[in-house]
Amino acid sequence: MTLDAPSGVDKVVSVRGALAGEPLHFMQTAAGVWHAIGGIPVDEEGSLVANAILQRASGKTEITRIRFTLPKIPPPVAQPLEVDSAFTRPLDSATLARIAGENARAREVGRRAHERAPMWTASFLKPRNSVITSEFGSGRLFNGQLTTRHLGVDFRGAIGEPVRAANRGVIALVDNFFLAGNVVYIDHGGGVVTSYFHLSKTLVAVGETVKRGQVIGLVGNTGRVTGPHLHWAARYGTNTVNPLDLLSISSSWYSAAIPR
Repeated sequence: MTLDAPSGVDKVVSVRGALAGEPLHFMQTAAGVWHAIGGIPVDEEGSLVANAILQRASGKTEITRIRFTLPKIPPPVAQPLEVDSAFTRPLDSATLARIAGENARAREVGRRAHERAPMWTASFLKPRNSVITSEFGSGRLFNGQLTTRHLGVDFRGAIGEPVRAANRGVIALVDNFFLAGNVVYIDHGGGVVTSYFHLSKTLVAVGETVKRGQVIGLVGNTGRVTGPHLHWAARYGTNTVNPLDLLSISSSWYSAAIPR
């Protein structure tokens, strides 16, 4: 979202807003343009309204609303996989409770990412330079049965190969999850979180600040998987987004901006 508010007698001194139930963190350029990124829920259809509140030097407040028409997304393409019957067998109540708790912890990381200003001043990068084997949003067809929608991007990798941080941030969560195996979540600030699943080994600790491109773990096959690979995911707040979309945010955009 971009607002053109050039400097003048009564200049805009701050902007705050919201989209899809999540706050927007506006940044100002020297030209007086204010930018913010946001996350649109995966299954959202039709349109969404972003609200922005502009505060001027005089104390005057203005409210701006922008409606975004969302593109029609085709239904997910099912990826057929022949797997052990354990992958399609219903999970017991204890396992379902564990998964629910782990999902809640992941959402909490997203919520808390709004409390920190954006920590990056360079573009996001892929955590691996290998081939992408499964795209964001694809369906999973286990033994002919559609089970899940893939909410991340899978990269090819052998056990023990390096996984790198997509950008600067603070390690918010390191643990072993039932579905995702060994995980690392990075809070990049400004509502943005990236996560790295199925690692054979984690090389960072909660609270540690990591650099863009730093090795944070090794490719593995932990959790509920059919083979070794890296599953890379992203959130804006509590909304899951395509992590590849982060790559389109240019480094010059942030290096020229002033966080507010």
